Amino acid sequence: MLNPIDTDRVIRDGGAVGAFPGQIHEAVAWWLGTCLVVTQGAGQIAVAHNGHPVIAEFADRFCRGAVNAQHYACTVQSLGLRTRDRLLAAIEDLGGVPGAWLLAESNEGGTTVRIKLFHRHGVEFDESNGLVEIRRMIAQDRVPIPVNDRAKGRIAPWPNDLTEVGHL
Repeated sequence: MLNPIDTDRVIRDGGAVGAFPGQIHEAVAWWLGTCLVVTQGAGQIAVAHNGHPVIAEFADRFCRGAVNAQHYACTVQSLGLRTRDRLLAAIEDLGGVPGAWLLAESNEGGTTVRIKLFHRHGVEFDESNGLVEIRRMIAQDRVPIPVNDRAKGRIAPWPNDLTEVGHL
């Protein structure tokens, strides 16, 4: 692992949380994206963020990690700037796929980044339903990698952008 983290301290609370810069970095988003796809066996996921200036790169890395997860050829529905509730509605609209909501909050000490992971139908990850496995994969440097170019997925913009004005 080129840029290790304290997995016990960062991989928690439904995904990952940490001070940026410092405890968490953009590669963590890649790792979580690929681990979400592999642990869920997902051919499609939904991803959204809160629009904070810091979070765009994290969201991009998460999506790129997801499309590069082993042989799954995952399609990432990138919703862009959306609320958590809108992400959860999109997860259901897509037939109950897994998803992630990324957010950053500025504070006196810098910025706190949170990446929330969701199982199919919007159930948040926790210590009893898969977060331990993802933490172990990252801690043991067993983050899945693509098996070949044909197995690479794609990032697709959310098709409802023009019809959802005012419904962030």
